Amino acid sequence: MFDVDEFLAGPLTARVATAGPTVRPTWYLWEKRAFWILTGPWARLAGLVRESPSIAVTVDVCDVGTGLVRQVLARGEAEVLPFDVPRGRRLLSRYLGRDEHKWDARFRSYLHDDPEVKGTVWVRMVPKRFVAEDLGYRV
Repeated sequence: MFDVDEFLAGPLTARVATAGPTVRPTWYLWEKRAFWILTGPWARLAGLVRESPSIAVTVDVCDVGTGLVRQVLARGEAEVLPFDVPRGRRLLSRYLGRDEHKWDARFRSYLHDDPEVKGTVWVRMVPKRFVAEDLGYRV
């Protein structure tokens, strides 16, 4: 077995499936045994979750050169929550680095614009079903 929290702490891309079905790649934060996804009116995710909160998330890596293959599959009911800047900073710095001045302006705006005006929210899902598998092999 591998350290799931350490795996999910990496700057990986999750794929989120919602009713429709639709699947979208997204950045996420794994915190307090929940997936946190930053979204807003520029995407359909919050609206889809409000209509049908059952979602699935997968995070995986596959490196055929090293044989590293790991996956996390999770399902549960998601909710849309107000955006908070400290959590937003933790999520964005995972992917963009700690120096906010080097970030593209649209990412900085999530932390400095009023989330009520911009419409920035969190989609949070605490998994009811959670599977982590190490499917690695020797090269």
